[in-house]
Amino acid sequence: MYTLLHGFYKYLTQKDEFCVLILGLDNAGKTTYLECSKTKFKKNYKGIMPGKITTTVGLNIGNIDINRVSLNFWDLGGQTELQSLWDKYYAECHAIIYIVDSSDRERMDESRKTFEKMIFNENLAGIPLLILANKQDIPDCMGVREVKPIFNQNAHLIGRRDFMVMPISALTGDGIAEGMQWLVESIHRNIEMRPPKNAEDY
Repeated sequence: MYTLLHGFYKYLTQKDEFCVLILGLDNAGKTTYLECSKTKFKKNYKGIMPGKITTTVGLNIGNIDINRVSLNFWDLGGQTELQSLWDKYYAECHAIIYIVDSSDRERMDESRKTFEKMIFNENLAGIPLLILANKQDIPDCMGVREVKPIFNQNAHLIGRRDFMVMPISALTGDGIAEGMQWLVESIHRNIEMRPPKNAEDY
């Protein structure tokens, strides 16, 4: 009887665990995005002040619980020499957040080519892709109408998967909640292809 009740309680309280990679070029705002997201969704979380966030060398990890979903975020360094490490995490992830510095027009093509190389990897086939056009708080930045066609050049690699380009400011928090909602919904739609990390516990 105890085992039955314990199992039922575990079913009611256990959250589905998913892993999400945060990728993009260096200085795109990946760590600032993760900190702002944790501030928005974690009660009493005091984030790092944006001015004190340094360049990621390696990996930052964060966790956010939304309803019955637990999202584990892996924020990977975006420097060219670190991008070769990204593919070590692809097979375990359930979605990709690709962050673009929409104020840096000179590096936009470099960002697109990095994105193309990433999604060419067979371990990411069918995985939801959320492109966030960050730094929308900066005057004269590129809006979604400019950014989306650039990345749509890779439509043949994106395929029929869930794919969205959304505007955000990791500094002000604008657009972060909407992006997170889309992400959770897309991961659930893809759950048969990539079950929760803790699926074997049910």
